[in-house]
This record gives sequence, C-alpha cells and structure tokens, in this order.
Amino acid sequence: MPEYPAKLQEALDDFSYITTRTERQDFLIQIADQFSDVKVIPDVAMQPYDETHRVPACESDAFVWAVDNPDGTLHFYFDVLNPQGLSAMAMATLLGQTCSGAPLEQVANISTEIVFDFFGKDISMGKGQGLMGIVNVVAIEARRRLKS
Repeated sequence: MPEYPAKLQEALDDFSYITTRTERQDFLIQIADQFSDVKVIPDVAMQPYDETHRVPACESDAFVWAVDNPDGTLHFYFDVLNPQGLSAMAMATLLGQTCSGAPLEQVANISTEIVFDFFGKDISMGKGQGLMGIVNVVAIEARRRLKS
C-alpha cells in the first residue's frame, strides 16, 4: 500500500470503524458541512471558472485548483457548483484538509480506491466516477509538480 499523507491516512482509519450505511452518510454530511474551509477564494479564481479546472465526469460540476506553497507543497482549493453535490463537497473537503501542505510524493500516490473507503462499495457508478475524478485531479497536480 502506498504511503498517503498522514492526515488522509488518519481519515481513512477513522472511516474503517464505520459499520453502517447511515453512520457513513452522517459522517460524510458532517464533512461536507466544512466545505467552506476548502472552497476556492477570489484571489485564486472567480466564476465563470476556466474549464481547465473542471473535474471530468463529475455530475456535480466540481472544480479543483492547486496553488504552489513556498515550501514546495500544494494548497488545494475546490468548488462544487451543484448545491446538492454533498458527496463531491465531502470528497473535496477530505482532500483539501488532508492533502494541502502534504509531501507531493504522498499526494501523487493517492489511489482512486479511497473513494470506496470513504463512500462504501455500493456507491453508484456515476457518483463514483465523479469522486474518482476529483481524486485523480489532485494526484495529477502533485505528479505534475514532481516532474517539473
């Protein structure tokens, strides 16, 4: 198993103790309620957003920005245009809170499989693809910085 950012691994470990679908949903809603903590700020982007930041296959119209930190890490910002996109907001919040400031090598190694760890194996294909898209964009941004 690849090494993930410590905060992300901690969140994954927390979710491993969840045993019911209702408990998982309640926890994810609590996380989505913190979306404002990772929402894109006007200094980074304002609507209408550049389409290069749109997450492919995300039905909730999610966008991701990676801003370089002075220490060589990235700060991730997100927006989800669909106000009903709670799953996308939860995934963005989890990634923003756990990957911003983390070592690029660890962020670059994040697998889309974490979507199932957080949301469960019974997630719909459409929703799963969108959430995996958010994870992919974050990992790709870290890989891009590592190559340069």
